[in-house]
Amino acid sequence: MTEDLLAAPGFPRSARYHPEWITCAVSGGANSLWLTEWLTQDLELRPGMRVLDLGCGRGASSVFLHREFGVQVWSVDLWFSVDERASRIRDAGMADAVFPLHADARALPFPAGFFDAVVSIDSFVYYGTDDLYLNYLARFVRAAGLIGIAGAGLVRELDERIPEHLRDWWEPGMACLHSADWWRRHWERSGLVHVELADTMPDGWRRWLDWQHTVAPDNGVEIQALTADRGRTLGYVRAIARRDGVPEEPVTAIPVGYTARPLIRDGSPDPGSRR
Repeated sequence: MTEDLLAAPGFPRSARYHPEWITCAVSGGANSLWLTEWLTQDLELRPGMRVLDLGCGRGASSVFLHREFGVQVWSVDLWFSVDERASRIRDAGMADAVFPLHADARALPFPAGFFDAVVSIDSFVYYGTDDLYLNYLARFVRAAGLIGIAGAGLVRELDERIPEHLRDWWEPGMACLHSADWWRRHWERSGLVHVELADTMPDGWRRWLDWQHTVAPDNGVEIQALTADRGRTLGYVRAIARRDGVPEEPVTAIPVGYTARPLIRDGSPDPGSRR
């Protein structure tokens, strides 16, 4: 059953990878290979490009990107062990082309314009909803470079009420989930990028459900929520944008100097002197 689910139609590249290799690299609630393959169907990558795989988890997406497209990959994550990721990359024979780093998405150790493309698989929601983040990230992408994200999201934005059938599963942190249209507006209003694509995966909720049945069959609350929802609210979304604006330089320090001035006006009563 595992092999059949992981060989889902529509993901021919991902289907070539061994099920045990995929499940041993689980780092979240989505199949990172499916999402990477879906994203790269419309995000053009060429051999030799420098790609940042941001929030890469345990690195399966990084291995996939190099193997399938011949790109150099900087494999960056904050939460998962960089040593375990390095072992996976080395065993795949990619130590000279996929470079694992432990770093925070808000404190990246790269020069401006270093990357041809940034890819983020099922992690961008944890930091990219910040109104100022795109300006920060765009500094590391060359002019006309690409930024692409794919992951869990909403088919439509929710009003103030969480649907009844999702309440047992929903947690406050899930407020970071948004629709493809939301991501388009969020990015385009920055003036930094042109959004080339923002859409929802057809039957994405089924792929989400397949993944849960494969790697977390005891996760009854999430499985029940997805089954009850049937794609009305939950699914996978992606967005691809090209940098066409100039990011503002970050403010790292504001120079000031101290000049002594009188603290109290002359003639004013001083409550501090009263006994």
